[in-house]
Amino acid sequence: MIEPGQHLADNLFSKEVKQEPIRVGFGRGLLEAGHIDKHIVALCADLTASTKMDDFAKSYPERFVEIGIAEQNLVTVAAGMALAGKIPFVSSYAAFSPGRNWEQIRTTICLNDTNVKIVGSHAGVSVGPDGATHQMLEDIALMRVLPNMIVVVPADAVEAEKATMVLAAHRGPAYIRLAREKSPVVTTEKSPFSLTKAQVLRLGKDVTIVACGTMVYQALAAAEALSKKGVEAEVINAAVIKPLDTATIVHSARKTGAVLTVEEAQIIGGLGGAVAETLADQYPAPMTRLGMFDRFGESGAPDQLLEHFGLTAPNIAKQALALIKRKG
Repeated sequence: MIEPGQHLADNLFSKEVKQEPIRVGFGRGLLEAGHIDKHIVALCADLTASTKMDDFAKSYPERFVEIGIAEQNLVTVAAGMALAGKIPFVSSYAAFSPGRNWEQIRTTICLNDTNVKIVGSHAGVSVGPDGATHQMLEDIALMRVLPNMIVVVPADAVEAEKATMVLAAHRGPAYIRLAREKSPVVTTEKSPFSLTKAQVLRLGKDVTIVACGTMVYQALAAAEALSKKGVEAEVINAAVIKPLDTATIVHSARKTGAVLTVEEAQIIGGLGGAVAETLADQYPAPMTRLGMFDRFGESGAPDQLLEHFGLTAPNIAKQALALIKRKG
């Protein structure tokens, strides 16, 4: 992890950055959690290899259930298994779970507060050529609104592994959002992960950048570029969007006086919405939300799509500079 106060040029940007799909970290975490706790079971909707449940399925075939293409059944079976004392992890593409089975998640998992962990893979526009139907952008908002639901968006594969382990030991419904493509690894094995504490990856005084998922690296890269212009951005990794660490965000906002959020998702109801609600309640400050602006994605190469929608470091830096000018 980039320690607060440490100059990024001495760490993340001093060498070639390792890249790995975030979903791979989930697969490692699930397997390790399965080693530790025999109550953990895995259920999949005909996407075992794509969602990285395959190693668990091979190691524990008696604890793995292939439901098939039936996402509503996927979560209701898991809810029943949880009520029987198991700890189910269910996986599919986020477009289908929670996209297709939200009502079943609401009623059988959240209403009953059952101990089911929902894994939404291949989220965001970086899915690429599959296009708008498979580029799930609304899942953070859908899951954040559900009572009893925890919402986690890991920054990289290392954090996804840790998050999976933590969620396996935590009782209650949870959603973990995973990206498909390789993305830079910005945390380390020693980086802390908590369901209640966001991580300040870089200290700053001029603007706060709050990011999640694949956008954490882009936010750090933007902060590095801004630093070369004499602007110091504070970067917060809000991997847990619910419950949001409002104390850390408000503390940073009081220091910098402006907050920019960045997410590979709809800003309505997503991380941007959560932070905006927090600031409105506790510390109104100039704010800009970067993400998907009330529209669907489109087909294209992942990198091209991120650039097209302004989800890269140069645009983040540009928006940060414009936001700073709005401060009183």
